[in-house]
Amino acid sequence: MATFSLNINGKDHQVELDPNTPILWVLRDHLNMLGTKYGCGIAQCGACTIHLDGIAMRSCILPVSAIKDKKITTIEGLSENGNHPVQQAWLEHDVPQCGYCQAGQIMSAAALLKDNPNPTDKEIDAAMNGNICRCGTYSRIKKAIKTASEIG
Repeated sequence: MATFSLNINGKDHQVELDPNTPILWVLRDHLNMLGTKYGCGIAQCGACTIHLDGIAMRSCILPVSAIKDKKITTIEGLSENGNHPVQQAWLEHDVPQCGYCQAGQIMSAAALLKDNPNPTDKEIDAAMNGNICRCGTYSRIKKAIKTASEIG
């Protein structure tokens, strides 16, 4: 066991746990932040995507010991009021069906638009590759990302 100081969504947290504990389980089990979802456990589906210093990362394989002094942003911290341009566009295009993958999809899209405010279709496809939507809303996701780039 070790003690870790984490900055999550702009707030400091201290947790004591095994250094190999994936940050996904720190968020969900230790800090009761349930927006980040468990999907596959092997970083292949994207449901667990968070931002680590603004970079989209899969939290299911990222050990808490690797965080160091980096800042974590979860879906809960993306926007205090749920009015991030990606969230607005998601609603406008009625993207979610079952909704399970949406937090990860939104976090990946937000990271893309932060680095590339006006992505091409190919750039969107590349950035979103690996974010699996079991309902197949990929065309609406792409439209929402385009809309968010215009709002942003």
